[in-house]
Amino acid sequence: MQRMGMVIGVRPEKLAEYRRLHATAWPEVLEMIRACNITNYSIFLREPENLLFGYWEYTGSDFDADMAQMKEHEPTRRWWELTDPCQAPLASRAAGEQWAAMEEVFHTD
Repeated sequence: MQRMGMVIGVRPEKLAEYRRLHATAWPEVLEMIRACNITNYSIFLREPENLLFGYWEYTGSDFDADMAQMKEHEPTRRWWELTDPCQAPLASRAAGEQWAAMEEVFHTD
């Protein structure tokens, strides 16, 4: 199992919409997340900075293949068409990232 954290901004004028979307997340998107070996997925909000922190645990063996499968899933692509405009990606993110990946520096059980 691999713990993964990521961060992105959320546009203040889109915050209510972002909350609304996630309060009624689409079942087919949630099913795809599970099918791609992602568990324990949470998104946290930090105001007033308007930062979203995402966390999940990846239990698969080929993350790139699982993410490619997710990108091909039509309902997930439609979901991202709604959520991406709410987000403000960090300028420091790596090429190709929407959410900026974070390094785990500490963990305890």
